[in-house]
Amino acid sequence: MEKVLEKNITNIERNNTNKFNIFKLFNWGWFKFSKCILGIFISALAVNLFIVPNSLYTGGILGLSQLIRTMLVSVFKINFNFDISSIIYYLINVPLFLVAFKRISKTFFIRTLFAVTINSLFLMIIPIPSEPLIKDLLVNVLIGGFLAGIGIGMALSTGGSTGGTDIIGILLSKRNKKFTVGNIGLVFNIIVYGICGIKYGVEIMIYSILYAIFETIMIDKNHTQNICSEAFIFTKQKPDAMIEFITTELNRGATYWEAVGGYTNTKTYIVYTVLSKYERMRLGRHMKDFDEKAFMVGDDGVEIKGLFDKYLV
Repeated sequence: MEKVLEKNITNIERNNTNKFNIFKLFNWGWFKFSKCILGIFISALAVNLFIVPNSLYTGGILGLSQLIRTMLVSVFKINFNFDISSIIYYLINVPLFLVAFKRISKTFFIRTLFAVTINSLFLMIIPIPSEPLIKDLLVNVLIGGFLAGIGIGMALSTGGSTGGTDIIGILLSKRNKKFTVGNIGLVFNIIVYGICGIKYGVEIMIYSILYAIFETIMIDKNHTQNICSEAFIFTKQKPDAMIEFITTELNRGATYWEAVGGYTNTKTYIVYTVLSKYERMRLGRHMKDFDEKAFMVGDDGVEIKGLFDKYLV
């Protein structure tokens, strides 16, 4: 009986070890893993339900893939049981995988490979209605852009990406603070929608551009690593542990000084740091570990000049 029990415990430990190794490969926990998949699903759902049925184009690498798909279907008169743009999208991303591997990080490469594969599968298997679900074209554009932007933003916030212009945007964002993933995608979309307007008409181009603009806004709102923030923390306790957390866990600098509370006339400490919105939220979750009575004043979207690294992955 003891040998059987020992064997079962060994099997459980082996299974747990295997699970750990899988998540160690992605450097994710269950929450980020689920968040990435959910975000990609929401984005693919928005495209297949609100954009494709209205013969619109999403922009980016996927939009380019949709243009190629439309041209192939019109030239060769081939009807597929699924949207072939999902396969074209994946093939175009292959050289960008190499860029992610060599120029960004191996972890980001693995996450992106996973996300693009899942995205291609979702785009392939989610049914596309033969008729638009909503008759009003503008409403389709707004709903589609809103959902797609939230979905891609969720995927980006886990440190992965849906490939394409996301990879190029992250690479440039790391080099220059003025670049964001959203506006890099918007620039690429000008080319895609220029082709779209020439080939399929101004109306299709305009509504596709509206979709891209709304999607871009939602991406940059949800991609919290890309938003620069500042934080003032007021604490009565000596802030050594808090400073250590900021410098070692968040890899950011921090400054603190002594002050006197105007109401209590007692000594207090003010800690100041500049970081991303994602890091500020993380700091906020741990703040009470250092001082339960401490409070933080934060501001997002601040302009930072000089040496400041964006840790996007």
